[in-house]
Amino acid sequence: MPDSVPPIRVLLVDDHQVVRRGLRTFLEVQDDIEVVGEAADGAEAVERTTALRPDVVLMDLKMPGVDGIEALKLLKEQGAAARVLIVTSFTEHRTMVPALRAGAAGYVYKDVDPEALAGAIRSVHAGHVLLQPELAEALLSDDGPRAPQGRGGTLTDREREVLGHIADGRSNREIARALHLSEKTVKTHVSNILMKLDLADRTQAALWAVRHQSAGGPV
Repeated sequence: MPDSVPPIRVLLVDDHQVVRRGLRTFLEVQDDIEVVGEAADGAEAVERTTALRPDVVLMDLKMPGVDGIEALKLLKEQGAAARVLIVTSFTEHRTMVPALRAGAAGYVYKDVDPEALAGAIRSVHAGHVLLQPELAEALLSDDGPRAPQGRGGTLTDREREVLGHIADGRSNREIARALHLSEKTVKTHVSNILMKLDLADRTQAALWAVRHQSAGGPV
């Protein structure tokens, strides 16, 4: 990896030391990923995220004291820039949906292949939302979160284009290339979209777009 490209800084959060050790072993062989710290619960995760400023946090959900969901909420309240990737052994939608609503950028299972884990870290760091189709359906179900309705008309044509790309899971860099814009311009469009639609993050923006497409309305 060229010296000019800094590694992706990762914080490991799990209440089981053996799991953290296994994740560290997976990641230490990756040239572009650096494990900068560990935490054993949600409260420590918030403290260490503030102190270490990782790019990506690998977070378990079920932990004593402050669990992963609460930690996600606290990180969002503090405006933490780190992207949170859930690492879990739970497969039920009812477990994962709250995490995604709370701001997680995606999830992988604890038995994930090492290369797939590294790929997931790179993906969320690049701005992608790792949302499985079946989980997107659960998020969009009648008992899922309702995004603000009827606000799409406030978006410009260019913002609608950008929103469509967000719904397809593309990062800002990929959107910039597709639309022949600078990455800075795309970031501005994304910020305007979130502000106009009163959404908290890219995950909510993607869900808003999918919901309105499925309803037959404009993105």
